[in-house]
Amino acid sequence: MAGLLYRLGRFAARRHWTVIIAWIVLMAIAGVTFSLFSGTISSAISIPGTKTSQVQDELADKFPSANGGNGTIVFQTKDGGAFTSAQRDDVQAFLTDLEDLPGVKGTTDGFATQQRLDDQRQKIVDGRKEISDGRKELEDGQAQLDAQKEQLESGKQQIADAQAQLDAQKAQAEAQAGAAGAAAAASPAAQAQAQAGQQQLEQAQAQIDAQQQQLTAGEQQLADAQKTIDQNTQKLEDSERDLEQGSDLLDLSKDIRFVSSDDSAAIGTVQFTKSTYEVPQTTKQEISDRAEAATISGVDVYVSNDIAQGVPSILGPGEIIGVVIAALVLFLMLRTVIGAAIPLLSAVLGVGVATLASLSFSDLVEFISVTPVLGVMLGLAVGIDYSLFILNRHRTQLKQGMGVHESIGLANGTSGNAVVFAGTTVIVALLALNITGIPFLGLMGTVGAVAVLFAILIATSFTPALLSLLGLRILRKKEREQIGNTGSVRVPNKPMSTWRAVITLIAGVAVLGTIALPATQMRLGLPSGSSEAVESSQYKAYKTLEQEFGAGQNGPLLVVATLPQAVSEDDVTATEVTIGQALAENDDVDAVLPIGASKDRTIIAFQVKPNGGPDSVSTEELVKDLRAQSVSTDDGRVELGVAGNASANIDVSEKLANVLPLYLAVVVGLSLIILIIVFRSFLVPITATAGFILSVLASFGGLTAIYQFGWLGSVFGVHDPAPILSFLPIIEIGILFGLAMDYQLFLVSGMREAYAHGASAKVAVQRGLHAGRAVVTAAAIIMISVFAGFIFSESSTIKPIGFGLAFGVLLDAFVVRMLLIPAVMHLLGRSAWWIPKWLDRILPDVDVEGAKLERMQPATGHRSVADGSTPAATGRADARQAATDPVGDAQSGGGHHGSHAAPAEPDAPTHGSGHPPAHRA
Repeated sequence: MAGLLYRLGRFAARRHWTVIIAWIVLMAIAGVTFSLFSGTISSAISIPGTKTSQVQDELADKFPSANGGNGTIVFQTKDGGAFTSAQRDDVQAFLTDLEDLPGVKGTTDGFATQQRLDDQRQKIVDGRKEISDGRKELEDGQAQLDAQKEQLESGKQQIADAQAQLDAQKAQAEAQAGAAGAAAAASPAAQAQAQAGQQQLEQAQAQIDAQQQQLTAGEQQLADAQKTIDQNTQKLEDSERDLEQGSDLLDLSKDIRFVSSDDSAAIGTVQFTKSTYEVPQTTKQEISDRAEAATISGVDVYVSNDIAQGVPSILGPGEIIGVVIAALVLFLMLRTVIGAAIPLLSAVLGVGVATLASLSFSDLVEFISVTPVLGVMLGLAVGIDYSLFILNRHRTQLKQGMGVHESIGLANGTSGNAVVFAGTTVIVALLALNITGIPFLGLMGTVGAVAVLFAILIATSFTPALLSLLGLRILRKKEREQIGNTGSVRVPNKPMSTWRAVITLIAGVAVLGTIALPATQMRLGLPSGSSEAVESSQYKAYKTLEQEFGAGQNGPLLVVATLPQAVSEDDVTATEVTIGQALAENDDVDAVLPIGASKDRTIIAFQVKPNGGPDSVSTEELVKDLRAQSVSTDDGRVELGVAGNASANIDVSEKLANVLPLYLAVVVGLSLIILIIVFRSFLVPITATAGFILSVLASFGGLTAIYQFGWLGSVFGVHDPAPILSFLPIIEIGILFGLAMDYQLFLVSGMREAYAHGASAKVAVQRGLHAGRAVVTAAAIIMISVFAGFIFSESSTIKPIGFGLAFGVLLDAFVVRMLLIPAVMHLLGRSAWWIPKWLDRILPDVDVEGAKLERMQPATGHRSVADGSTPAATGRADARQAATDPVGDAQSGGGHHGSHAAPAEPDAPTHGSGHPPAHRA
């Protein structure tokens, strides 16, 4: 690799215009592909296969009318008074106009919804009065009917008595007729009298029969009347049952309002055809634009975070300030404007090509808004640093008298080789994000890896071309006058005090451990409206809802009850009441509002308003409790599913938290393997990895303290503390791992080089630190500046990412790599470089910094310094050859006469066998 980079550097130096124009053309091609193929960028974060998405899929299949996302628009009078009728009409007209947007299913204004709820409550009151009046009428009718029944019974008794009397008279008449039969036959008068008596009896019987018929008819009438009363009573009871069930449902939702109690605020709802995460950003942006341009007299229109969470700008004022600070650091280090401009120009070009190329695929792959910003953040930071490493090496070699083209090639083959290794570790760590199985996270890692890849390519091709174009002008005039006469550079010859090493180690670990303590209480989540800027529409909407309608209105839950079997139409309301009351029994439920049942009546949906906001602990626990709750009906057990924006955020955070240990294990394992190969040691990789874990945990602690606890909130613009961005820990682990390995390489390889050249292990620690601290300090400050610029971004998603990376680099570079690692290496002594011989033989010889290439270059001359200083000349490569290959040097008949800065110490290495050590660029 070193030889390939050397040839690439020489080619770029000879054909500098070809290389520069090629990169400009590549930039133009990326711009054209971006303009032709780029798509929209989403601000929503979702993960397929979560419990929320499963519920939404079920709704889409069986209950389409309840599927789809909702967005909230808040209307509030400017003077705090009640809405006028004209303002209500304007609000309704505004919402109606939104229905023509693509992806919008419909809109609901809070006034109509609140009026319906109020009307339903009034209907309950009126219905109860009507039932009471109806019951009284039925009771009065029953009383009259009972009285008539008594009269009928009395009449029946009278007729029965009259019939009995008549029957007695008939019997008497028959007896008299039999006794006087003969006499009566002989006397016409008696016959006439008997006939008259018989006639009277028949008339009396006819009267009784007529009265009986009247009684029978009256009895039928009374029976019919009783039946009517019974039917009306049953209807009244059914109506009363339905009314009470409706009353129970309204009681469950009594704390849900769509117009505030003082009539000064109202909620408008936009229903989308798809889930909120899938709604096109253009539609959301159009709604936001219309809300901002709304001209409703005396009314403010605020769009909630569900709609207005837009795409952050890639570069804002804070980011530009960070780049300016990086430029100042470059100027102070190099003391030349031209030299400071080259890393910046290289980084900007790399970021431009990488960003445009990546976004060209945004029409095919869904990009979330933070993805390109992360690429820019990484591309700028590593792009500046990687170009700086090569530039700094080139300047040093020029001052020693090396030719421009030769110096460019050698700088590219040595420092450039280290850049490739360092960048590759970052790329591998970022690409490893794909093992999490989370699409948006894998894409973020891939885009970040592309940005780092282009930073490497730019640093090893475009930067050498610029250096060739500038020639010796990369040096200051004074430096050009002193070419070849660089003097000597003093290096340490005494190790640090053991007590100092012990104190440094204990104090450093204690400080990092203390800073990491808040991380034990870290909670993960996604940004809500409370995280946005105070002057933003999202923040004002969030606060208005919280103050006027309760915190839970900012994150209502959609609870879907899947019934064991379909219920009849008559039983739907009763089932809603049973399930709704069971949901309301949870402590953190503020209200339950039934939405309706599916067409096949196997699914019933509810809107549940929690007590807390969408990012509160209570809401998170409520989601878990609802999913675990068991509700039983007459038909069996009901399965509950939870969806909605708050639920989706919780699911995303939970999924990310679950894959975090796996990713950490992969990165730590990767770290150990790579470092064992590079440094050919066991303890060095272990200490490096332990330091990385310490710095990561401490950065997590800082994040938690500031963004979750709110400490120093006024300094960092944290007005409403909230959970930490759910994907930030994984992203930070991947990026900081790569950067930590960069600093480990540049510092510890210097210690290895000094040790290989005969210094004692403890003195080598001081020499390696002395040699690498300047460039590592500059590189770290540049990275911190670039990352810190994003802390003051307008996006609540970008802010914590910028802080986490800046704080992590600060701790890792200045505390771990420059304090703890030297202290540990001092205490370990020679054992730091121990490795089993069998493993040393089988490990590949990774010449990370091109030491072999450097030994192949002709020396430019050097001189020894007896007081412990050593020439800063490229000719020291000869000394390296003598130190790493003493047998070969002896066999050459003493053709080389190198010298060390100090005689070999008792614990200095002897490399009579094995592989030559790695060297520092």
